[in-house]
Amino acid sequence: MVGVPLVRRTRKRSRPTRIGSVLEYAALGWPVVPGAYPLRQGRRACSCDRLGCPDPGAHPLSPAWHMQATTDPALLTRWWQVEPEANVILPTGRVFDVFDVPLAAGLSALTRIDAAGAQPGPVAANGDRVLFYVATRGNPEDEDEWWSCQLDCDPATIDDTPGLRWHCRDSYVLAPSSTLSTGQPVTWLRPPADRPLPDPLLLLEWLAD
Repeated sequence: MVGVPLVRRTRKRSRPTRIGSVLEYAALGWPVVPGAYPLRQGRRACSCDRLGCPDPGAHPLSPAWHMQATTDPALLTRWWQVEPEANVILPTGRVFDVFDVPLAAGLSALTRIDAAGAQPGPVAANGDRVLFYVATRGNPEDEDEWWSCQLDCDPATIDDTPGLRWHCRDSYVLAPSSTLSTGQPVTWLRPPADRPLPDPLLLLEWLAD
């Protein structure tokens, strides 16, 4: 009897689905809201109804995103059932802030952080930018408790701050597993883990070095 060689099948790692990523963020307590998505065909570059959208596929679907962002899995599931290609928008200044730096500077800082044995927290690659998720300064009801920073960034000032940006309250970021207008995915370099987010001022020292 001739032996039949065993064929070992390797499982392919499944790519995260859009709704799968959304529900993972919700489970972390991170509010989520649907974003527009880039169009690959036709004259328009973005799924929104704005002609000549200046930021295709990288903004919330609704101008009321501040109020709509939620961690409710049932509501999130309904939204993505209606718009399964919707990108994933995470508001900042609630659970976390985000340092947004140019690609080369971000990768260099990440290498130095790893070499020092420090914890960078969640880190995402977003085209030519690297996003570092840090503990938030918060969004206090009392304005006197809010401390501003020259690095603060909101969607309207992104073009004016090409270097280091600090996304805090009233801002948002495009999160994995979204797709950029180039067709490139937004991906995690260091995925979220079950540990506290890093102190923003400590991480800022690495990024500003």
